[in-house]
Amino acid sequence: MNKKALTIGWLMVLPGCLFVVFFMLVPLFLLVFRTFFDEGGSFTLNGYWEMFQSTYFQQVFVRSLKLSLISTAICALLGFPSSYYIAKYSRHKGMLMAFAVFPMFTSPVIRSFSWIVLLGKKGIVNSALMTIGLTSKPISILYNEVSMTIGFIQLFLPLMILSLIGVMENIPEDLNLAAGSLGATKLGTFRHVVLPLSIPGLVTGSVLVFTGCLTAYTTPQLLGGTDTRVLATVIYQYAMSLGDWTQASIVAVVMIVVTVCVSSGINGISRRLNPTI
Repeated sequence: MNKKALTIGWLMVLPGCLFVVFFMLVPLFLLVFRTFFDEGGSFTLNGYWEMFQSTYFQQVFVRSLKLSLISTAICALLGFPSSYYIAKYSRHKGMLMAFAVFPMFTSPVIRSFSWIVLLGKKGIVNSALMTIGLTSKPISILYNEVSMTIGFIQLFLPLMILSLIGVMENIPEDLNLAAGSLGATKLGTFRHVVLPLSIPGLVTGSVLVFTGCLTAYTTPQLLGGTDTRVLATVIYQYAMSLGDWTQASIVAVVMIVVTVCVSSGINGISRRLNPTI
C-alpha cells in the first residue's frame, strides 16, 4: 500500500474516530472522573465506599447480575437449537430469520405492556393455569424477577439467534460428514465438531445479551414494578427523582466495570474451550 492510499484511508477514518472520541470517550472519562472528587475538589472514595456499604445497593447489584446471567443462559439454551436448525436444515431460512428478528422492530414499551396483559392476575397465563387445574388461584408472576426475566429473554433472544446463525452457516458440512465416516454418532459430531466451532457466535451472543440485560431500563421499569429495582432503574432514581448525579454516576461506573469484567470472563472461558478463538 503506497503512502497516498494510506493517507486517504486515515482521512476516511478520521471523522468517525473524532466522533467516538468527543461524543463517547470524553463524556465517559468525565463521568468516571467526577466520581472520585467531592464538591470541594478533593480526591475521595467515600462515594464508592458508602454505595457498597448500602444494603439496598447490594441487593440491587446482586439482583441485576443474577437476572442478567440467568437471562443470558436461557437465551443460549433456547437460541442454540433454533439457530442450528435454521442454519443447517431449514428450507425457509430467510423467512425464519425474519420471524426471529421481527420482535426487534417492536418497541420495548409495547412488548412490556403486552406481558403485563399476559402475566397479570387476570391475564391469559393465570387463566390458563387455573383452567387446567395447576393452581386454584392466580399466582404472582408480574412485577417481580420472573416477569423481568421473561421480558429480557423475549427482548434479547433474537441477538443470540442471529449471532449463532452467522457462525453456524460457516461450519463446513464436510466436517460433519468426515466425523460420521470416522464412526462418530450424531451426538458425538455435535459435541466435538459443531459445538466447539459455534463458540465464537455463542460468545458474541452472550456478551450482547448480558450487556443488554444489565443496561436495560424500560423492561425492568415496567415489568419489575417499584419494589424490584436493578442498576439501570436505580440510576434513573438517583438522577431524576433525587437529583443526586454523583451517586448516579457511581452506579453507572459500577455497571460499566461489571460489564467489562463479565465480558472478559466470557471471552476467557471461550478461549479455554476453543483455543483458536
